[in-house]
Amino acid sequence: MKCENCTKKECSKKQKNDDTQSTSVDALSSNDGSEEKNEFDTLANAKILLSDCLACDSCMTLEEGARVFQQNQKEFFRILNLNKKCDTSKHKVLAVSICPQSLPYFAAKFNLSVNEAAKRLCGFLKSLGVHYVFDTTIAADFSILESQREFVQRYQRRNQEEHALPMFASACPGWIRYAERVLTNLVTSHICTAKSPQQIMGSLVKGYFARQQNLSPDKIFHVVVAPCYDKKLEALREDFYTALYNSPEVDCVLTSGEIVQIMEQKNVSMKDVAEVAVDSLFDDLKEGDVVRHDGKRSDGYLEHIFKHAAKELFGVDVKEITYKALKNKDFQEVTLEKDGETVLRFAAAYGFRNIQNMVLKLKKGKFLYHFVEVLACPGGCLNGKGQAQTEDGKPDRALLAQMEEVYTAIPVRLPETNLHVQKMYQDWLEGMDSKKVQDTLHTTYSAVNQSTSSLDIKW
Repeated sequence: MKCENCTKKECSKKQKNDDTQSTSVDALSSNDGSEEKNEFDTLANAKILLSDCLACDSCMTLEEGARVFQQNQKEFFRILNLNKKCDTSKHKVLAVSICPQSLPYFAAKFNLSVNEAAKRLCGFLKSLGVHYVFDTTIAADFSILESQREFVQRYQRRNQEEHALPMFASACPGWIRYAERVLTNLVTSHICTAKSPQQIMGSLVKGYFARQQNLSPDKIFHVVVAPCYDKKLEALREDFYTALYNSPEVDCVLTSGEIVQIMEQKNVSMKDVAEVAVDSLFDDLKEGDVVRHDGKRSDGYLEHIFKHAAKELFGVDVKEITYKALKNKDFQEVTLEKDGETVLRFAAAYGFRNIQNMVLKLKKGKFLYHFVEVLACPGGCLNGKGQAQTEDGKPDRALLAQMEEVYTAIPVRLPETNLHVQKMYQDWLEGMDSKKVQDTLHTTYSAVNQSTSSLDIKW
């Protein structure tokens, strides 16, 4: 595929086999060079391995490239250093939110249980000067619940509204960027409007938590630890920004691999770090054991929406879901039959080869699915290019297999059973059908004019 607008260090071309070609990029400084030397100088000059842009239709623009590269270790340390100075007017409350798909990486890499990994990672971050460490599972609860409700509503409107179905999942920023910039109006109206867990977590930290702590959102510096680099691009979206406070929902995204780079340069092993309980958004509570959602390598939108729709629309309680692999293991189908008729047909499409085949079928009018969980990474979120990679940028398959074992062993908690979520709907969001729910938990996706035709692109 040809990259028409690229600069040498701002993107890599997408390869036919979905392999990663990483580009080593110097971390850009956020300082003007006048600040004194400090304990983070060596770390701040570390290099970042920027994975190929999974959503690449041409390339990142110069401006986007510069802004993405500013989301690095140096910016993180700049805030830590500001907090060590005497000028309290410049101090920030530093909060780090960790994605569930990152924890198995730390557990497998350092031979820890997932609960030990969460606590030791929290201990390490706090030893650097981080004030709060959160788990983003609660944000995924909100995202899944809103996606469930939206699917049922779309299904009920399917005969009156042309673009009601199919519905595509909205949690993967690589897929979203590709859809908006390449596929345009062909699919954007089909994308679920629920925000991703990362950005809902941004709303929770800069909205709910800020209010609980009596803080202005701009006084919080919010970092997300995620499995992939596309999350950095997601954090830059204009719709995820509070103009009133001049504050983005997520200030900086660091990949799991970047956190390990920091540990290595500090000469710290996870096993040497004290265990510290992960913080909760609620008062002085601490998180308990790590939990996850249904789904083998992701937050399980397909499974949760399928079971919810089966119950709500057809009165069927689905206990176990059976996947049927089609062309490959990254394109699987799930169906519900009632009275001899297939009433629900869902699919999981991971990796751009499967995404492109899916879109071609949609264009030809041969699309049979009601919902598709779309993820840019082959193998799903655990295989994000910001973790479990070898030095030459290839997937570390042995480590990934360990991560899958760790992830599948984590207990599942249904979003509907989270009492904190139910309470927040009432006390903070003013009810499940309120305008505040739409403003806080949803966004819109629309076509971005690009010169490159989507269906001319081949991998």
